[in-house]
Amino acid sequence: MNRGLLKRLVVGGQRHEPAVLLRGLGNGYQVLIDDTGIHGDVAEIPAQLIERGREALARDGAVTAEYANEHYLLQTFSSAPRLIIVGAVHIAQALIPMARIAGYEVQLIDPRTAFASSARFPNTEVSHEWPTEALQKLSPDCRTAVITLSHDAKIDDPALQAALESDAFYIGALGSKKNHTRRLGRLAEHGFSADTLARIAGPIGLPLGGRSPAEIAISILAQITQSRYGGG
Repeated sequence: MNRGLLKRLVVGGQRHEPAVLLRGLGNGYQVLIDDTGIHGDVAEIPAQLIERGREALARDGAVTAEYANEHYLLQTFSSAPRLIIVGAVHIAQALIPMARIAGYEVQLIDPRTAFASSARFPNTEVSHEWPTEALQKLSPDCRTAVITLSHDAKIDDPALQAALESDAFYIGALGSKKNHTRRLGRLAEHGFSADTLARIAGPIGLPLGGRSPAEIAISILAQITQSRYGGG
């Protein structure tokens, strides 16, 4: 492997940044695609394969492709997907262990220290900063899901604004249909288009019919999984 590309791959891995290595199995050309751009034998790789490489940033594993009688390998190097939860509520207590079992790295945001305590959320990375500042530092990417659960517009709305300005693959918000309609109206006043607001899953979760915190947590994780893999 090209040493320059290998160095980029190692540095990106240390920063938990996904990358795709695209290699020609016959011609030996190599391209590395990451959040900073495209590196390597760019002029030698067909544009269609470069685009497939960009799409592969959000997936795991490796796939092969054929173009003009040449075979290529697209291999994704990625860290664990992330789940950022805004709101240290009972649903979050049930959801966090489930998400970890599913392979997610979980981060919790809530400026209310009484709710987001180590006693209620042991062994959990917690930020007590305001959601806007916390999300700016966490930088949600195409392998990140962001959900708001606080039921407090002063906390949830700024978090949703920050999430909508990111590449998060899933954005969800807790609340009834009536509350979600009001929420969309408030966010529209901040300049978000209808297409952008459609990224928010609200009410959050698949309609499984459950009402307990654990049952709602299951529906949320199911919908995140569906969104991640393009199901449904």
